Amino acid sequence: MNPVAGTHQSETALAPSLIEDTIKKYKGKPGALLSVLEELQNLHPHKYLEEPVLARVADRMGLPQSQIYSVATFYSYFNLKPQGKHTIVVCRGTACHTRGSLALLQEAMTRLGNNTFNESEEPSFTTEDRLFTVRTVACFGQCALAPVIAVDGQIYSRMNVRLLTNLLAKLRREAKK
Repeated sequence: MNPVAGTHQSETALAPSLIEDTIKKYKGKPGALLSVLEELQNLHPHKYLEEPVLARVADRMGLPQSQIYSVATFYSYFNLKPQGKHTIVVCRGTACHTRGSLALLQEAMTRLGNNTFNESEEPSFTTEDRLFTVRTVACFGQCALAPVIAVDGQIYSRMNVRLLTNLLAKLRREAKK
């Protein structure tokens, strides 16, 4: 079964049958809405929740669209914009900050083409080729190992600019294969 069908503003949408099947899978279970949104986001090739998907979930689950949108925007896990193939999350907690996470964030943003990084803004950046998304998290809870980043869910501790640069280069090489 091809999980992608149709188009919406140059982006693909999940097939309606896939949305229906996902909703049925969690119907009546505790946390059904969160489970449905999580699974649908993971099924999307760009790991995000498109507006038509949110509208269909609201309709099929009998919930107001405002409730679906509130849940999708409340939890930082959910994405409302297309994400890169690789996600780099930089910890901005106090321990990581004092041990250099700002330099890691700046390096990642600059190396990936965002030269307009502003420390006072909450950064979230996806490269044009959709290979990388960079964002921050308040704390990973790994303070003794600071500074910490996660790449595609894998934690890297005691990170420094050199190690980050090597990791980005490796991911780029692998993407070209």
